[in-house]
Amino acid sequence: MPQKLAMIGKLLFFVATCLLALFSNAGQADDTWLKPGANGQPEVQLYFFWSLTCPHCTEAHPYIEAIPRARPWVKLHALELTRHPENARQYQDMARQLGEDAASVPALLFCGEMHVGWGSDETTGARIRQRLDDCRARAIGSGRGGAMMAPAPPPEPIHLPLIGAVDPASLSLPTLTLVIAGLDAFNPCAFFVLLFLLSMMAHQKSRSRMLVIGGIFVLVSGIMYFAFMAAWLNIFQLFGHLAWVTLAAGALAVFVGAVNVKDFFRFEKGFTLSIPESKKPGIFRLSRAILNADSLPAMLAATIFLAVAANFYELLCTAGFPMVYTRLLTLADLAPAARYGYLAAYNLIYVLPLALIVAVFASSLGARKLTEREGRLLKLMSGAMMLELGTLLLLAPDYISRIGIAFGLMAVAVGITWIAAHLTKHRGERNGK
Repeated sequence: MPQKLAMIGKLLFFVATCLLALFSNAGQADDTWLKPGANGQPEVQLYFFWSLTCPHCTEAHPYIEAIPRARPWVKLHALELTRHPENARQYQDMARQLGEDAASVPALLFCGEMHVGWGSDETTGARIRQRLDDCRARAIGSGRGGAMMAPAPPPEPIHLPLIGAVDPASLSLPTLTLVIAGLDAFNPCAFFVLLFLLSMMAHQKSRSRMLVIGGIFVLVSGIMYFAFMAAWLNIFQLFGHLAWVTLAAGALAVFVGAVNVKDFFRFEKGFTLSIPESKKPGIFRLSRAILNADSLPAMLAATIFLAVAANFYELLCTAGFPMVYTRLLTLADLAPAARYGYLAAYNLIYVLPLALIVAVFASSLGARKLTEREGRLLKLMSGAMMLELGTLLLLAPDYISRIGIAFGLMAVAVGITWIAAHLTKHRGERNGK
């Protein structure tokens, strides 16, 4: 009998210890969201995580700061991430406790809920205020903070084909995708290799062979470019919203853009990101190996090898565009799946001109090479756009996601290139380039 009583005593002690730990943890969790105010009433703790590089944060700021003025029982904690790494760590810890990912800003955490993104004061703002009112009502009704936790309401995203759920306030991102990918698609290095390959194949007068080889080249180019951009995206996601990462991306974009603009005036002179002359014979040998292949597997293998080799130079030609774009994706309020959806859309746009070139060559069986003048003009257009994007990332990153800015940058780059093409037209005709 004494042994049984001892066992029961130990069991009761274990249960009491577990309950004490449970209530202690619950109290600590409640203290995060609810604290006693000066008048003895519960004070709701509202945590607002934001970033200097986030345009939606800038838009949300005045409305969030107005909440405690209208509701004195709300204690606002506005925590900036880019200049304060400790705030970023706090954001990650608090999000993890709620079973969420600290991947985007603006983020509002209160009463065991987490709300990410900002549409407008009439939509997101009204929803936040209503949830705060409900939270306080539950806290007062329960007499303590323990009953105040409630599941957050479902988000209100819209769904776009190939992209997924997107906050309405981020609709300028599809425009940026179209503009940046469209300019990136005019890659002089990719055009040089593909046009040379198809021109050599034109003499064989085989449309099916040209379509197969050209199609494989375009497909491999798209896959490699997607993998390259996914690597940039993961690097930027690893560093989050740190300001120096945005500055580094902007500085590199300015550098690559300046080199490309230099190539317009001094083509392939000095430092350049074009295909080196010393590497072109190797590309020519691979192209001839494709033409001389006596079996389908050998032809496919040679084509894939050529596409892989050529793409390493393509990445250098316009490296600034994918780097700037992936940095913008990490600064946007998007789920990881949506970011990869945007990458897929970007790469689809990127390969469209290459696919069009293959289709035109296969239908006409013509031969065409990229002239030096055309290559210089493509360099000028991509370089001008990269200079603009890089400068904005350095000086005013919050402006870069605005629709008007995107079209304005493209118009300036295209306008500069059109003027240069007009001024150099007769010289190109005289030189036969």
